[in-house]
Amino acid sequence: MTTTDRYGVMGYPVSHSRSPLIHRLFALQTGQDIRYEPLEVAPDDLETAVRRFQRAGGKGLNVTVPHKAEAAKLCDQLSERANTAAAVNTLSFRDGEIHGENTDGIGLLRDLVINHAVSLEGSNILILGAGGATRGIIGPLLEMQPASVRIANRTLGRAEALVDRFSHLGPVSAYPFDAVPVVRKYDLIVNATSAGVTGDAPPYPEAAVSGDTFCYDLAYGLKPTPFSEWARERGAAKSAMGWGMLVEQAAESFNIWRGVRPDTEPVLRQMKVTA
Repeated sequence: MTTTDRYGVMGYPVSHSRSPLIHRLFALQTGQDIRYEPLEVAPDDLETAVRRFQRAGGKGLNVTVPHKAEAAKLCDQLSERANTAAAVNTLSFRDGEIHGENTDGIGLLRDLVINHAVSLEGSNILILGAGGATRGIIGPLLEMQPASVRIANRTLGRAEALVDRFSHLGPVSAYPFDAVPVVRKYDLIVNATSAGVTGDAPPYPEAAVSGDTFCYDLAYGLKPTPFSEWARERGAAKSAMGWGMLVEQAAESFNIWRGVRPDTEPVLRQMKVTA
């Protein structure tokens, strides 16, 4: 008799998560016998919930806002990327230990490079926001050898802290929103602020957008996000939401857990229809 392996996603809140649907589609496509469920866990209860899940025989967890940094502290083993980011979104339970990985950055890269054919080597990149989402993507972006990565944030100190953490990987610098240098065009602008979710409009540097700029919002929805609309109105070459990153980072997690890589294209197509 086979036992269905158990997985889940922990967040607060988590009811909006598309991860259960994505992993269900991956399992159907690859013939994997798994159960994947949303688990709403308050920040103060994270460690208790993770260890309870582990003791009950769970195989792996995704962790989302606001747990990524705290989840990293629970791990016995961290991947190099997770250690550099000091944040995880994927936990695996093996041999009594908790292994942590961060698949956000590679998910973004796969969407940009494979799905959107964006060339990152030698590019000038601007990241808006200096929170947890940015922490997970800076390292992988710098690995692609861009000419520059600039981080803009309302609070300069938060952006400078990320520069201190990642500057050994490549050319990264920090600026307040109203002082972003625009002496050259930006090839890629990534919105990692919460504005795509809340509908607020931070003081994005309008002069940074040109007809050669690809604008990417980590947020996603059936309708264009405020940032996507802002980018289009200012003549960006292309504007995309984070559906592809969502599916690609999930595929990375699935591969870590199950040893098989699902085909993301049909899942991404279905997600845009059923979201």
